[in-house]
Amino acid sequence: MDISQRKEQFNIAYVHAIAAQAGINHSRLAVDDDSIDLMLSGRNFSGKRRNPAIELQLKCTASPKISGGVIKFKLPIKTYDDLRGTNILSPRYLAVLLVPNEPSEWIVHGPECMALHNLCYWVSLRGLPEVNNATKITVDVPLSQRLTTTSLNHLLTLASDGMSA
Repeated sequence: MDISQRKEQFNIAYVHAIAAQAGINHSRLAVDDDSIDLMLSGRNFSGKRRNPAIELQLKCTASPKISGGVIKFKLPIKTYDDLRGTNILSPRYLAVLLVPNEPSEWIVHGPECMALHNLCYWVSLRGLPEVNNATKITVDVPLSQRLTTTSLNHLLTLASDGMSA
C-alpha cells in the first residue's frame, strides 16, 4: 500500500476503535460519491430520533498546518460543497486525523497495551457559504474539537434531537 492508502486505512481503524468503545455501529458506503467515508449510528437515544446517524468525511495528515488554535486544512471544493449542505438528513462532519510522519510511530505496542499515537479532530461545515475557488478551500478545524468517545456520543445525541453541531 502507498502511504496515502495506509493513512486512509489507519483513519478508518481509528474511528472504528472509538465507535466500538462508545457502542456505536459503523458502516461504509459501497461508493464514495457524496464525500462520506463512514456512517455512524446509535441505538436507544432519547431524543426525537431513537436511532440517530451521523456521517463522516475522513482525512489524515502527517504535516498539519496549525495556527491560532485551528488546523488549516485544504479541502477539495466538491467535498466542501458536499459537507456544507443543509438539505441532508444526517449531520455531516469532517474528521481530520493527525499522525506522526513515520507509520512505525502510529501505534506503540507495549507489554500490556497498544497505544494509538495520534489525535483526530472534527468540524461541521454545515451552512458555510458557497465559494468561488476552483479546486480547493482551506477550512479551520478547531483543536478544541477532538473526536473522542464522549464527543462522538455528543454528536449522536444532537442528531437524536434533530440538530447538528
